[in-house]
Amino acid sequence: MHPRLLKTFLAIARHGNVTRAAADVHLAQSSVSDQLQTLEAELGATLFDRTRGGLVLTPAGETLRPYAEEMLALADEARAAIGGMAAAVTIGALETLATARLAPWLAAFRSAHPEIDIRVRVAGSGDLLRGLAEGQIDLAFCFDTGQTDDRFVKRRIGDEAMVLILGPNMAAPDDLAALDFVATEHGCAYRHLFDRAFRDAGREPPKPAAEVGSIGMIVKLVAGGSAAGLVPRIGAIDAIERGAVRALAWPGPADTAALAMIWRRRRVQPAALKALLDAAPQISR
Repeated sequence: MHPRLLKTFLAIARHGNVTRAAADVHLAQSSVSDQLQTLEAELGATLFDRTRGGLVLTPAGETLRPYAEEMLALADEARAAIGGMAAAVTIGALETLATARLAPWLAAFRSAHPEIDIRVRVAGSGDLLRGLAEGQIDLAFCFDTGQTDDRFVKRRIGDEAMVLILGPNMAAPDDLAALDFVATEHGCAYRHLFDRAFRDAGREPPKPAAEVGSIGMIVKLVAGGSAAGLVPRIGAIDAIERGAVRALAWPGPADTAALAMIWRRRRVQPAALKALLDAAPQISR
C-alpha cells in the first residue's frame, strides 16, 4: 500500500467527502476517486459506503484506519531518524494551557534545542485527540477526563484548582441550586469536569442557562453578572486578578482538574519527541 493512497484514504475518512478530501491532499477530485478505487482493488474490499450524508467507513475501512495512521507515522519517524535530530514537533494544547503554562517552558526548550522546530496548535480536547490519532499532532496538553485509549500514552503532569466564579457584585448563595450556570458544550473536557464536580458533590449537574464554546466566553458572561461558572482557575486567572470576577473554592470533593500530556504509542520514539518528553516539567501550580 503506497503512502499516498493511505493519505488519501485518511483524508476521505476525515471529511466524508471527496471534494473536501481533494482540497486537503491537493489533488483533483478525479485523482482522489482513482486512488480510492486503486486501494480498494488492492485490498479486495469496499472501504466506504455512499450515503446521503456523505462517505462513511465500512467495517473494512474502520479496520484499515488505525493501520494506515500507524504506517504513515512510522514512515515519518524513519525519515526523521535518518535525517538525525533535526525535526519538527507539533504540540497541541487547549488555549488556556498554551498561554498560561506552556509558553515559558517552550521558550526555554527552544533555547536548549534550536535544532528542533516547534509548532503549536491550539484546539479543543476532541480535536487534539483526533490530531494525535491522525498524526497531525505529536504531543497534546489537556485536562484528563479519565478516559483511556490504547493508542495513546498519558502522563499526569499536575493539577489545577476548580473555582466557582461569580460576577463582582453577586452574593455567594447558600445553595448552589439558586445559581444559573454557563458551561461549555457536551464533548468538551471542561464540560466533563463541570458535570463530574456536581456528581462528586452528590448533586445532579444542572442544565446550563447557556452553553458556549470556550472558557473565555464563560468568564465574560460571568463578569457581566448574568450567571455563574465552574472552571479551572487557570481559565479565569486574568479576570480574577483584575477583579472582573470573584473566585470561591468549589464546595465539593472534585476541587481540582488533572493536567495531562498525551502522545501516540510508537514502536520507535522519534528523537525530537523524546527530547521534548524528557524535558516536560510539572507545569501546574
